[in-house]
Amino acid sequence: MCELFGFSGKNNTNLTNSLKSFFSHSNMHPHGWGMMYSGGIVREPVKASESKLLPLILKSMEPQKNMLAHIRYATVGSVKEENCHPFEGSDISGREWTMIHNGTIYSVKGTYKYYKTQSGDTDSERLFLSFLDKMNDCLSSGSLSERARFNTVAAFIADNAPRNKLNLMLFDGELLYVHKNLKNTLSFRYLDDGILISTQPLDNNTLWMPFPMAQVIAFKNGREVYRGDRHKGVFVPTLEYITALDAMNI
Repeated sequence: MCELFGFSGKNNTNLTNSLKSFFSHSNMHPHGWGMMYSGGIVREPVKASESKLLPLILKSMEPQKNMLAHIRYATVGSVKEENCHPFEGSDISGREWTMIHNGTIYSVKGTYKYYKTQSGDTDSERLFLSFLDKMNDCLSSGSLSERARFNTVAAFIADNAPRNKLNLMLFDGELLYVHKNLKNTLSFRYLDDGILISTQPLDNNTLWMPFPMAQVIAFKNGREVYRGDRHKGVFVPTLEYITALDAMNI
């Protein structure tokens, strides 16, 4: 019940107007915002439209080559900074990973052990910690090629998609991995030098298209470089999920 924003570009691109449009949706997602950009990662457990920090960042932000942004509607976990996205962490090779997620983890096998070690109390963070452990397992026998990293990400998501809503983006410093498994919940359009991906179209441009369902796609320098097989883990909304959407008037 959150919204996602991602960008991968060939060159540095001015994203200010797109970000302003994205963060304007925060009235429906008031429980925090966060962003990964060249200045690092910043998160606040306040409504983006009421943040004093965000306007200063957007005013001074330089054009960006890679970007993630998130606005949160809390369904699991309290309203505090530790529960705001993006989540970040390193694998045993030293590679930094960043994740934003929109959805709920109903099938929680393999994530129980993170309840006592996570910084916050969200299912999204537990999923991310589980992913890092999976990546470390694969790295334990040696370094991974770019393609092998992609295959590891795609396999992890396909394994965890059944019964879970996994609209998410991962960034590993080079590749932007994107996945959705609920219809009508992620769109994209190409800019002159890159690809812009958002939960909702951010303008009236007719070039916005639905992002493909139930397969992981990776982008580098603004173009698609890998596409995984389509898996069977399409999310079918539960009564609980539909009731929550009704409560948000979506």
